[in-house]
Amino acid sequence: MVEANTVSRENWLAARLALLEQEKALTRQRDEVSAARRALPRVKVEEDYQFQSEKGEETLADLFDGRSQLIVQHFMFGADWNEGCKACSLMAENYDGVLLHLKQRDVSLVATSRAPLDKLLAFRDRMGWGFKWVSSLGSDFNADFDVGFTSAQIEGEVCYNYHKTKFPMTEAPGMSVFARDSDSVVYHTYSCYGRGLDPLMGTYQYLDLVPKGRDEDNLSYGMEWVRHHDNYE
Repeated sequence: MVEANTVSRENWLAARLALLEQEKALTRQRDEVSAARRALPRVKVEEDYQFQSEKGEETLADLFDGRSQLIVQHFMFGADWNEGCKACSLMAENYDGVLLHLKQRDVSLVATSRAPLDKLLAFRDRMGWGFKWVSSLGSDFNADFDVGFTSAQIEGEVCYNYHKTKFPMTEAPGMSVFARDSDSVVYHTYSCYGRGLDPLMGTYQYLDLVPKGRDEDNLSYGMEWVRHHDNYE
């Protein structure tokens, strides 16, 4: 936490107006980056990915649910895990509230993980969530989008966040976006990883507003404090 002086209202307003100019510049830059993101070229998805869902087996095109845009959270939940990643869970806490609004803008959102479907649904019930969650177990989906590795691969360097790096786990977080045309051809338009996921974690956006901020400097790692919401005291 940055130590702040106590000043008069007049001096506070002057400092606040100076910060406002920085915030406006950041907003303009964010708009420019968002426009560049939308303008990215797209890649046709050639692989016939299969997912296990509550409806049975579904393809990537099926996950659009009749819409032309699809957001996929690569939710860290390994095949042999008993619960989902706490950081991915923090991000997923926002989904149920936005699903209806996204549908009005021609967007579907689903989570995918390598854990078997029964584990995903049991954990979803435990957390009280309702969003669609499908299993990619048995497909190359996680590997192809650089969020799933083998034990042998993590002994060396893997490709994560578009560069070669050491990664400590066989599961990694990410978000991918797809588009579908009228002929049901699916295209990959965007993926982000690591700190690129930060804006999608609503809790952190609120913490950035308060004097202590994220208050993580003295932790062994940034998200050490995060728990599944039923594990807080």
